[in-house]
Amino acid sequence: MKRSAGLLLFHRTGDGLEVLLGHMGGPFFARRDAGAWTIPKGEYEPDESAWAAARREFEEELGLPPPDGEAIGLGEVRQSNGKIVTAWAIEADVDPATIAPGTFRMEWPPRSGQLQEFPELDRVAWFGLDRGREVIVRAQAAFLDRLAEHSP
Repeated sequence: MKRSAGLLLFHRTGDGLEVLLGHMGGPFFARRDAGAWTIPKGEYEPDESAWAAARREFEEELGLPPPDGEAIGLGEVRQSNGKIVTAWAIEADVDPATIAPGTFRMEWPPRSGQLQEFPELDRVAWFGLDRGREVIVRAQAAFLDRLAEHSP
């Protein structure tokens, strides 16, 4: 069973909490909005802790060091593909313009024999919780609900 871990950054505005989400890169999500946004996260092996993986993947996916601060455990969710995702929330302010996403390579177009490079996350943005629930991968919406329960 595959496992991923990630960090959900949040900050407070006059309108309430906002969360930092990334739009999944690559050709499969290029024209999608709903269900194409995710917390910065990635897979890890059993010999690595979920917390260490969450911090490593944040840096790999966003090109920024993970912020320090109190980590709020948001637990786990199981996505429709069966992957278990563990997340923590940290209050921090990041300018999406400073993001330098990592990349991955895949054959594209399919069966073309051509490898192309794509960003892990092709854009990053702050969302209010309601809008975030509309665009985030369905199972990960539970992380937004759990964050709202923790934050007055």
